[in-house]
Amino acid sequence: MLLGELLDELPQELARQVFTHASWSQSPSGSYTRLAFLGDSVLALAVTAYLYPRLEADRFGAGRLTKIRAQAVSGVSCRAVAERLELPARLRAAAPEGVRESAAALVETERVLASVIEAVIGACYLHAGYARTAEAVVEAFAPEIEGALEHPVDFKSALQELLARRGAEVSYEVTGEDGPPHERTYTVLARSDGRELGSGSGRSKKHAEQEAARVAVDRLASE
Repeated sequence: MLLGELLDELPQELARQVFTHASWSQSPSGSYTRLAFLGDSVLALAVTAYLYPRLEADRFGAGRLTKIRAQAVSGVSCRAVAERLELPARLRAAAPEGVRESAAALVETERVLASVIEAVIGACYLHAGYARTAEAVVEAFAPEIEGALEHPVDFKSALQELLARRGAEVSYEVTGEDGPPHERTYTVLARSDGRELGSGSGRSKKHAEQEAARVAVDRLASE
């Protein structure tokens, strides 16, 4: 995988920062958070630039493009790419000895793995430039991009349609926020007529709503 090759090319200091969680660092600047902030933008641009000329303007307006991109680079997608690159093992190996037991669970979470893959992308951009990094990103996320094009997921619409048949409506409520502002995880609850249908979490409120809607659709389908 090209992204793995770029990762292996990183200078030692950049590579160390990529695999340093904020709780393991003596200073905020020593962790992967700033690289993840940069990588998030590079990831979005690389996927957008890939999709834009390939999808007909008459069929794929800005709204539809946004949904496809959001699905392709979602927390779930980022975690899948991180696992294909075997980043959990590299994170565990980078953890200081005193925290390796707690790190074992930490490095398996979607939020951490999504941030680390973004940090990888940010570091590769700084080291290798945009062109090489964008090519590597598109290759790494190819299955997720293809999946978003072939099987677009919109559980909120599906849930709304299910409830409409019953003469009911759905509402979403943010019930929790966790993590610092740059690495926030939201928890959202889907309700209908006072009944709790499903709860979901994600790195954005929209993603959390989709997860809550997915749980609700599964629950209603099984009834």
